[in-house]
Amino acid sequence: MPDSLDTLQSLTSLTVHNATSALEQGLDAIRSGQTKFDLRNVKAVDSAAVSVMLTWQRAAQEAGGVLELKNLPDNLKNLTKLYGVCSLVSSTLTAEDCGSAGGHAERSPSDLHHH
Repeated sequence: MPDSLDTLQSLTSLTVHNATSALEQGLDAIRSGQTKFDLRNVKAVDSAAVSVMLTWQRAAQEAGGVLELKNLPDNLKNLTKLYGVCSLVSSTLTAEDCGSAGGHAERSPSDLHHH
């Protein structure tokens, strides 16, 4: 089973403009058994990035795995902190990485499920 996803390393932005294609690219990789995504080259993000990453994580959980998102840019970490979902996005983020931003409390994994 492959460790990393080279195709996502080419991703330089994760915004509303490319969220749908990035989402599908990630979901295809998860279905193929990918467990690690490297986002080192992502420079431009907006709130759509958080939604995409949560959907990827949920898909990985439904497939019986945990998705590891590596090298998240600081602006993306800050968005996950702002929305209180930092620990849901990646298990590799430390407690310090997920420190409170804007007074929002962290969510539990059970909050990830839609009703």
